[in-house]
Formats: sequence, structure tokens, C-alpha cells
Amino acid sequence: MKSRRVILILSMLGGSLFTGCATTVQPWERGYLADYTMRADRDVLYVNMNEHIYFSREASTGGRGVGGGGCGCN
Repeated sequence: MKSRRVILILSMLGGSLFTGCATTVQPWERGYLADYTMRADRDVLYVNMNEHIYFSREASTGGRGVGGGGCGCN
């Protein structure tokens, strides 16, 4: 019983050593994140092809960024 408790405590301590530390983005680093190359929609052809594939699977068109399930109940 005591060995289980020791193993549990050691595993919890060991697990806490491998957890990541969350840090905030510093003001001088925000310029890198606001760069054009960090945007997901910078490649127009890629975005258009992804939307074509998405709307082909959903059997609907338009409504990108609008909530709802496509049933017209909004």
C-alpha cells in the first residue's frame, strides 16, 4: 500500500516536470505574428480550392463565417 503511494507521488512529481509553461506574447514579438506570411488566407488559390472542397462536401454554397447548419433555420 505504501509503495503504491510512493509510486503515485513520484509519478505526479515526474509529470509536473514535463508540463509546458505558458508564456504570453511580448509586445515586440507581435510584429512577427502580424506578418503577411503568418496569415492563413494569404494564398488565394489554396483558399478557393479548400472552400470548393468544403462546400462540395456540405452540398451548399456561400455562408462562410455565418453560423448555422445550412438548414435555413437561422
